[in-house]
Amino acid sequence: MPTKPCAACGRTITWRKAWERDWDDVRYCSQRCRRSGADPVGRDLEAAVLRLLDARAPGATICPSEAARAVGGEDWRPLMEPARAAARRLAAAGEVEVTQRGSVVDPSTARGPVRLRRAVRP
Repeated sequence: MPTKPCAACGRTITWRKAWERDWDDVRYCSQRCRRSGADPVGRDLEAAVLRLLDARAPGATICPSEAARAVGGEDWRPLMEPARAAARRLAAAGEVEVTQRGSVVDPSTARGPVRLRRAVRP
């Protein structure tokens, strides 16, 4: 079954029979993502993740909360899910890898604490 990432949240969209004719036009996983899209805060979070990773040693990781703190300041907690969505979009683009306990995981299905690192390019 073909898959692709949601343009807004980065979760994996799996092909469905109902989308047979429109599969190339499907961009969002839900109506909520279609309405919200990728907002300016999401782009700021993506930039913060990449900036924080550039400041670290190769192979080093960051927590999505670090990007949320960099963008949100004192009021960073509401930005945790948008930070994870930004990480999913970056992972879908091949920029970062999402890890748990040192192993790369699928960001769409990862539960619990995750870390982000630069993707290893062959």
